[in-house]
Amino acid sequence: MSQTAASRTGGIVPGEYLLTADDFRQIAAILHDHAGIQLSETKAALVYARLAKRLRALGLENFRDYCSYVVKSEGLDERQRMVAALTTNVTKFYREAHHFEHLKRTVFPDLLGAAKRGAPVRIWSAGCSNGQEAYSIALVILSMMPDAGKHDVRILASDIDPNMIQEGRIGQYPGQALTDVPPELRKRWFRRAAVGGDEWQVADELKDLVSFRELNLFAKWPMQKKFDIVFCRNVVIYFDKVKQADLWTRFSSVLKPDGWLYIGHSERISGPATDYFTCEGITTWHHIKGSVR
Repeated sequence: MSQTAASRTGGIVPGEYLLTADDFRQIAAILHDHAGIQLSETKAALVYARLAKRLRALGLENFRDYCSYVVKSEGLDERQRMVAALTTNVTKFYREAHHFEHLKRTVFPDLLGAAKRGAPVRIWSAGCSNGQEAYSIALVILSMMPDAGKHDVRILASDIDPNMIQEGRIGQYPGQALTDVPPELRKRWFRRAAVGGDEWQVADELKDLVSFRELNLFAKWPMQKKFDIVFCRNVVIYFDKVKQADLWTRFSSVLKPDGWLYIGHSERISGPATDYFTCEGITTWHHIKGSVR
């Protein structure tokens, strides 16, 4: 169908496939129900651009047929692909560097000291994208405790997008991505993936600290033990206020007393969880002792 024909027959975005306002609302509802993400109609062009490839791959003629397919039980895999396609993955090593300085100066001296005495240390990178956040945390740990792998120190890195999880597990990044990694850590904990190339592979000792798992933040969480630290940065901004408040409270429930929660630069804790945290710095929140329910 031509762009002109698509517009003439009710399409809200010109293009090869017909995307109507009803189609968009259904896609937005599926995304909200499945992943908690709000999608305004200003994102119609983005939705079209990212999902047109899926229509082409499935041999479908319009978005109405696509919506009909993904809501069926046999469309579960495609529904997960749709959510992955519409999820924004922006990340970098040492993003919002003040959080990693806070870990190094305030949190890790006592926590890693306890690890040396046999205590478990558990950290969660929630919404980890392709792993650069989780590996940044691991690099701070290794800079202070090079033999961390011999102790019970573990980082869980989770994301709703299975493609990002796979990239994290592989642990290979272009040299440009490592710009903010301190040179001495880059030299020790990365190696060139190929002679003469500019792809860098994380060392096994770094990789061994991080476990990658596909996880929907609004599904049941399978973790049994509580965390010392949770990173959930620049994720909650995509959710509505009710789901934001619910998520903050759920994070409180999985944090140890005296644990830490790091959030994104434009995010604020809201709802009942405000009773369980105190702000100790820029987007750095301390879990109040005795608040776990």
